[in-house]
Amino acid sequence: MINWEVVIWTCITVAVLAGIIALILIFISAKNIKKRTSELKDIHVELKPGMKIMFCGGIYGKIVSVAKENVEVEVAKNTVITISRYSIQNIL
Repeated sequence: MINWEVVIWTCITVAVLAGIIALILIFISAKNIKKRTSELKDIHVELKPGMKIMFCGGIYGKIVSVAKENVEVEVAKNTVITISRYSIQNIL
C-alpha cells in the first residue's frame, strides 16, 4: 500500500526547496545585471576620439568622432561607419 500522506508531504518539501533555489538564482542574476548596466553607463559616458572599442557583434574599431547619440568608428583603413553609442560593448 502507498502511503499518500508521505507522498504529498514529500512533494510539498521538494516544491518549497525548488522555490527557495529559484529565488536565490533570481537574486544573483538581478545583481549581476545591475552591475553590468552600471559598467555600460560608464563606458558610454567616457567615449573620446582615438579610443579603440568593440561593439555588439564583436566588431573592433577606433572612434573618429563622438556626437550626442552616434559615434563614427573607423573599422578598416578609410572605412568609417556611424553607429549608436549604446551599441558599444567594451573599451579596449
